[in-house]
Amino acid sequence: MSAIKRFLLWDYARATWQYDLMVALILAFIFLTPREFFRDQPRASNIVRLPSTAGESAFLVEAELLESLPEAQRGPTVERLLKGRFGRRENVVQIEPIFGTERETRGYIVHTRP
Repeated sequence: MSAIKRFLLWDYARATWQYDLMVALILAFIFLTPREFFRDQPRASNIVRLPSTAGESAFLVEAELLESLPEAQRGPTVERLLKGRFGRRENVVQIEPIFGTERETRGYIVHTRP
């Protein structure tokens, strides 16, 4: 029982075999545990601010956020998403689709004004 207590409280001196074993177990857990175990997958941001001219802002928006919406609802939806992401109100001026080589929609460039 005292060995478990010492292990949990990290009570071994450095350069002992017990200490080295604990470090090896921690490193094995870090490097051998698959990402799916934690459901932690890298994901790029779905709204990205682009360089733009003075007085106007441009954003790159993932296609999945807008493709299922009718065109009339895209503007208000983007305004709500931008307010939630950047914390300020932007008025949508224009939404331009970006097409891939097969004419599928890859994303949208949204032009806004404050």
